[in-house]
Amino acid sequence: MSESPDHVRLNRGLWDVMAADYADAGRRSWTEVEPSWGIWGVPESQLQVLPEVRGLDVIELGCGTAYISSWLARRGARVVGIDNSSAQLATARRYQKEFGPEFPLIYGNAEEVPLADGSFDLAISEYGACLWCDPYRWIPEAARLLRPGGRLIFLTNGTLALLTFPELEADGPAGTTLLRDYFGMHRQQWPDSPGVEFHLGYGDWIRLLRSNGFDIEDLIEVRPAEGSVTRHSEIATLEWSRRWPCEEIWKARKAR
Repeated sequence: MSESPDHVRLNRGLWDVMAADYADAGRRSWTEVEPSWGIWGVPESQLQVLPEVRGLDVIELGCGTAYISSWLARRGARVVGIDNSSAQLATARRYQKEFGPEFPLIYGNAEEVPLADGSFDLAISEYGACLWCDPYRWIPEAARLLRPGGRLIFLTNGTLALLTFPELEADGPAGTTLLRDYFGMHRQQWPDSPGVEFHLGYGDWIRLLRSNGFDIEDLIEVRPAEGSVTRHSEIATLEWSRRWPCEEIWKARKAR
């Protein structure tokens, strides 16, 4: 692996430590019959995130335990996953052997994928590259990897949630007061975490996607059903998430 930007090294160290905390959740997701999305596990039948993937070449950017890749492989896609954390990939390989199917997993930075231009029909990320990689690096890389007409789908924190998160996790989940600027969002480092996140405002996302040849097809603002539960209550309560979107899913297509 070539010399990496500091955020790549910091996030690799963070996720090599945090991987053990996500192993059980990864196991549950590998065994799901129907895909479900985000911290509230909203089912695919409700959100309609995925296109028909049978026969498609797909790359998951920042695959973690690779449960999304496993869903797509079971639906007939030819899948490749890439992740920055060797510990996360070790968990993914363990579940491949336990549950199947097996597919290629690459240890590397999703901002610099060691694969040829135009190799894929779909690039997807759920809290992977779309949160932990610089969008001004990984969006052009996704565009490079996709064939004309290929799709990009990614799920990340909702913009309103990001603006209302307290600085410290111990101070609670998203609230009702704006705590940081909307303009100028990009690199975000929290005082109690060694990792580096990336967030953009809506206009910046639109301009970035369009400047890299994408047509935006949809923005799904995720709203969980009444009675939903999450293991990530530090992010947002159900009451909050029923009033405002704590997660958003972008869907775009590379121009033909």
